[in-house]
Amino acid sequence: MTFRILVALVVVLGLTGCASRLNPMNWFGTDREERIAVQDGAAQAPVDPRTLVSEVARLDVDPMPTGAIVRAVGLPPRQGYWEADLVLVSQDDRELVFEFRVFEPTDPAARVGPPRSREIVAATSLSRYDLNGIRSITVIGQENRRSVRRN
Repeated sequence: MTFRILVALVVVLGLTGCASRLNPMNWFGTDREERIAVQDGAAQAPVDPRTLVSEVARLDVDPMPTGAIVRAVGLPPRQGYWEADLVLVSQDDRELVFEFRVFEPTDPAARVGPPRSREIVAATSLSRYDLNGIRSITVIGQENRRSVRRN
């Protein structure tokens, strides 16, 4: 009888630990989208010759023993975009901000295709040191930005 109570207690305590801040799988929540307006003013010359991806479709932060992997899925307007990267543009004590940059297709007549066929993935790894004190990670595209916050 005491064995059953002990097993039940371990199961209950184990399941309550899943929702706590101490569980590394709960470090960052689900992504949130914010639509942004394209500014027409005088733009500064970019340091990176690549353009911003049209839309950031998804943002995930996957914990690893050494830190985390930030993975974003971008949705360009047509097929053929290449060499996608998450470029760090801003960092402070609480937030990391990346731009999702890609090269445009070399073929001006590239097919549009369905959204699933146009998806492009970019990722970067962050060490525990990089994540120290970080509460939010944001990825910016031309039409939107997505961010995740630490629980």
